[in-house]
Formats: sequence, C-alpha cells, structure tokens
Amino acid sequence: MAVNSHDKTDREKLVPDVIDEEELSAVDLVLGLGDPQKVGRFSFFLDGDRWEWSDAVARMHGYQPGTVEPTTELLLRHKHPEDREHVAAVLDRVRKGKPFSSRHRIVDTGGRTRCVVVVGDRTLDDDGNLIGTSGFYVDVTDSLHSDITKVLSAVADSRAQIEQAKGVLMAAYNVSAERAFETLVWRSQEANLKLREVASRFLAALAHQAASLETQSHIDQALLTLE
Repeated sequence: MAVNSHDKTDREKLVPDVIDEEELSAVDLVLGLGDPQKVGRFSFFLDGDRWEWSDAVARMHGYQPGTVEPTTELLLRHKHPEDREHVAAVLDRVRKGKPFSSRHRIVDTGGRTRCVVVVGDRTLDDDGNLIGTSGFYVDVTDSLHSDITKVLSAVADSRAQIEQAKGVLMAAYNVSAERAFETLVWRSQEANLKLREVASRFLAALAHQAASLETQSHIDQALLTLE
C-alpha cells in the first residue's frame, strides 16, 4: 500500500468540529511554524481494515515514507504501554465511525517517546454511507517539553524567593533557617496566601523601602572585611 504523500495544510480541512480549544491552539502553533513534519494526515477504511499514513505520520513513527504498510497491529505496537488501553478505546470509536480526539504517547522505531494529538472524523461515500475515518496527527512533543521547562523554571524561582525571604529573616531576627521558615508558614496561614506569594510580597515590600545609611554601613563593613 502506498503511503499518501500529500499533507493538507489548509486549516479548515485539518480541523474538524470535534477538536477542543487546547488542541486547536496546538494545531495553529504548528501550522504557524510551517513545519510539515509536525502535522500529518491519516485515513482508515472499514473495507479491509486498511490504514494510510502521510509522509509526516510515517516519520513520526520513525519510518521513511513508503517503507511501511500501516496496520492496526503496527499502530498498537507503537503506542506507549501505559496508553494502549486508552488507544484501544479510541480505535473502537474509529471502527464505529465516531468522531474522536485523543492525546497520547507513541514510541518510534528509535525508542524515542513522542506526545501526539490525534483527531479524526467519519468518512462517507457519495451516498452518505460510512466507509471509514480520516483525520490528522500533531506531534506536540517539543511544545510539551517547553511547557515542562517553564513549570520547572517557575518552581525554581519560587524556591529561590522563599530561600531569600528566609535569609532576610534569619539575618534580621538572628534565628535558624527552620525558625525563619516557620515564620513564613505562619504568615502564609494568617494571610491565607500561598507560601511563595508571601515570600514574593515580603521581598517586594523590602525592595520598596530603602535601607538606612546605618544598615548599609554595617553591610558594607561586613562585606569588605571578609577574610
């Protein structure tokens, strides 16, 4: 079976009504980048339980275009083990000609795990009879990694602010790190604010209050006399 080598990039053809806003944003992002390897078409035909992949979808699974005949067995083999039960339920919708939208992981021939969004809708013949399903894959692996990086960065920033606030309290009150942390937690509970928000507001308040000349002098002396 020849792999269909023509990816449709027209947004109206790519996006059926079943896609949600989050997935729509992913499609818009990919199409805006103009990278044809991130979006690809697929078709499934009830007659003969046949599949067709575009070049892009073949590459997502680690194959050179035209070198593999996609089958249901091959499809499932590439699904991440933890996602196979979910994908099996999706395939049941595919065979019934029902629209679907799925986010799951696939493992390519090189062992790399990719996160994909797969969206499909029923395909009818000229007489209105159900003949299969067609839709598209969107590889969102890179954007997912970017989101994770942003989350980890935000967590690191929050921890840094909490540590900085602790340091200020330790120096101001001559208390241990544990006691400084307990003080922040107490204010968090009293003000009904998240701990990172307490630390952020505390530091912001200090930043808006210029240190006295006496305080600055003590800091200068301590810093310059280090040995």
